[in-house]
Amino acid sequence: MRLTAAQRRRRALRTVLAALVRRPAGVFGLTVLAALVLAALVSLFWTPFDPQATDPGKAWLLPLRDGHLLGTDRIGHDQFSQLLAGSRETLVAAVASAALATVIGLALALPAALAPRWISAPVVQLIDVLVAFPVLLLAMVLAAVYGSSLGTVVTAIGIGFGVAVARVARAELASARGSDYVLAARAAGAGTGRIVRKHLLPALAPTLIVQLSLVMALAVLAEAALTYLGYGSSPATPSWGGMLHEQQAYVSARPLLVIWPGLAVALTVLGFNLLGDALRDATDPRLRSGR
Repeated sequence: MRLTAAQRRRRALRTVLAALVRRPAGVFGLTVLAALVLAALVSLFWTPFDPQATDPGKAWLLPLRDGHLLGTDRIGHDQFSQLLAGSRETLVAAVASAALATVIGLALALPAALAPRWISAPVVQLIDVLVAFPVLLLAMVLAAVYGSSLGTVVTAIGIGFGVAVARVARAELASARGSDYVLAARAAGAGTGRIVRKHLLPALAPTLIVQLSLVMALAVLAEAALTYLGYGSSPATPSWGGMLHEQQAYVSARPLLVIWPGLAVALTVLGFNLLGDALRDATDPRLRSGR
């Protein structure tokens, strides 16, 4: 029986997921992603203490003291509550940056790969120029003009990594454009829009998914770094980078206060990176067997 397009997509998705969970890197990456999403959702409705509440009488508490799982800082902030609340900023930064990078990457890659040379050549040159511009410097410029905020961080990360996505997507689209099935579709009278929707974008999807998982890892790291430097979320909003910034002056006396947010950032970045590697292997038929 001939399968419909939706059935073929579902079967391909089940095949990729089955290959993904057979890899330790894939299991670890999915676990980290699930934990981040769960922490962000739980923090919307519940935290052990108010993340912004201060209690000088309970300053510098060690872990597991007076109900504070990870202890408190110099003004009594509960560290576990702040970690939970900070996961929201991390998740929003990762997802929003990946979405913006996708839009920018495709907007640059499609004309660079498919348009006539008088259009594609300037676009390729623009990509080469933009990819050399550091993301952190771009965020600092935007923060100086528009003020420090999560939106500034997401915009800088999305632009910076969207250009990198565009370079990879352009190469994939240029390769797929000369394939037999695209030439057959063009010979059958299909227009450029239909070819892009039905053939080129589905062929690009596995590579794009892998790239976006890596963009999310870099976005987590960049968001924490920019907030630590004072260019990210406001101090009134709990975030992992903000926790590192607040505790930097006391790292020698209270190293645990830096270890918790640092460990959260490191595990999240590692999880997204391993998930990207596992997705690359799972979407490649030559590597899907796991050998």
